[in-house]
Amino acid sequence: MPSPVVVTAVFGPLPGMRQKAIDALKAAIEAVHREDGCLLYAIHAAPDDTLVMIEKWDSRDLLSQHSKGPAVAQLNAALEGLLQRAAEVTVLEPIPAGEPRLGQI
Repeated sequence: MPSPVVVTAVFGPLPGMRQKAIDALKAAIEAVHREDGCLLYAIHAAPDDTLVMIEKWDSRDLLSQHSKGPAVAQLNAALEGLLQRAAEVTVLEPIPAGEPRLGQI
């Protein structure tokens, strides 16, 4: 069985566009939460106004389906003109350590 995959997507809103970027990200959440393989899809804010989406997927295949799906297409369209640059997406594989429920996302 494939191991879960964790993803971070970092968004840098243009000055004055932070709330609009948050609204666009929030609008995508409900649809993404219903996608096959979605275990976690949550927005976080950094002190410098950067926004970080932390995701967890059942497998790379299901993550790939998500990245090509309608929710991501709609999100990309909604974020157009709101960001300083393209989102920085990093796909991570867990390295379990210590107590299983505490040692990995």
